[in-house]
Amino acid sequence: MRIDIITLFPEIFFGPLDSSIVGRARREGHVEISALNLRDFTHDRHKTVDDKPYGGGPGMLMKPEPLFEAVQHLKKEGSMVILTGPRGERFNQKMARELAQESHLIMICGHYEGVDERVRSALADREISIGDFILTSGNLPAMVMTDAIVRLLPGVLGDEESGNDESFETGLLEYPQYTRPPEFMGMKVPEILISGDHGKIEKWRREQALKTTREKRPDLI
Repeated sequence: MRIDIITLFPEIFFGPLDSSIVGRARREGHVEISALNLRDFTHDRHKTVDDKPYGGGPGMLMKPEPLFEAVQHLKKEGSMVILTGPRGERFNQKMARELAQESHLIMICGHYEGVDERVRSALADREISIGDFILTSGNLPAMVMTDAIVRLLPGVLGDEESGNDESFETGLLEYPQYTRPPEFMGMKVPEILISGDHGKIEKWRREQALKTTREKRPDLI
């Protein structure tokens, strides 16, 4: 997979995307990730990427010309263009799995008061939001989506089964987990987990996942 991120602040991506699982996936060749500076696709002395909205109102809007030029520079057959923004579809694990099947993603990070509507209507294939709140820009959503997508690519996780029981993968929150020592500060690991009876352990985990989901996210039931 290749992921190209169009942003006004490319320097903030490498750090987060050079570390941990995503960083290892890049080093091992499972994914290529680049962050391109939108100002490189402007042609005036001031490298202008924004302007006042027609009709008045506060703030500035991102201009269409540099965004169209940047996407046209990157786009090839099979590319999917994603615009980050609060008006978009809500990002979730199901969507992460869908996007992990793509070969090339181009992410446009919104900024200021948003983008010219022509970017949304004629350039983006999907607009995606990571939640019902406002951020300074689309940079953090692009990082979040990249992390969630990359870890689903074949070969990225050391154990291919390790992601199957995580929260949201089964439609439920994940069950409680424990490791050594068997007792810590008076708190004991449930006896069933050290019983060796895998059938009973599986049943317990299912029951606990349901219990946790009912308590914390009943909307998922």
